[in-house]
Amino acid sequence: MSEETTHQKVALVTGANKGIGRGVAEQLAALDMTVLIGARDPRRGEEAAAALRAAGGDAHALTLDVTDQATVREAARQIEERFGHLDVLINNAGITGSGQISPEDAHDQVPSAVDLDMVRAVFETNVFGVIAVTNAMLPLLRRSPAPRVVNVSSHAASLTLISDPDGPFAALLPSAAYSPSKSALTALTVQYANELRKDGVLVNAAAPGYVDTDSNNHTGFLTVAQGAAVVVRLATLGSDGPTAGFFSEDGSVPW
Repeated sequence: MSEETTHQKVALVTGANKGIGRGVAEQLAALDMTVLIGARDPRRGEEAAAALRAAGGDAHALTLDVTDQATVREAARQIEERFGHLDVLINNAGITGSGQISPEDAHDQVPSAVDLDMVRAVFETNVFGVIAVTNAMLPLLRRSPAPRVVNVSSHAASLTLISDPDGPFAALLPSAAYSPSKSALTALTVQYANELRKDGVLVNAAAPGYVDTDSNNHTGFLTVAQGAAVVVRLATLGSDGPTAGFFSEDGSVPW
């Protein structure tokens, strides 16, 4: 049998015990991938993994706090020990900084009044955490015949969309934390893609859309499954797929 037919694909999804991450994990499991549920809370991670197994998927909980280098290193060690490789990395874990609140009520994000510690905390998870996890997992990804990295971003990362006074985001409050962190994430995506292009690692950013989750106090109009679809599509690209891109389910998102 060829390596392609015997190679069991392994995917790690950070922040996968709920929301978009949970939806992505469910869809990847349905594609017969072994899915690792990255979660800060071991109990919640195991509950999510157990639910996926009950539905017929191959899922395992992995304690992982992207802001804690020790748990990141330990997660990489466990994957190395149990599977020896990683095929898909979904950097999904993220925070808004404002807690469970709808975007139009996030007055604490207004640049002129923002708490600098909140900005630091958001970047620590949404940007620095992605660097920490990606770098820890790269040696494992390099062992895959078709490694894929997807960074879960947001339409709010688009400077083109956000800066248009007549555009769909004109009514949003200015954001000094969440939106800039996602803009930085898309920029980081391009840098990783450029470095890893020669190695066959496809790295892209996804904008799931306004999904009904805790982070927006369930004001989103898309289901978790709908939001997860573009992430899964980018995670399963063929060898001729794009890299260094920013995509929603409708196609390319402007930078």
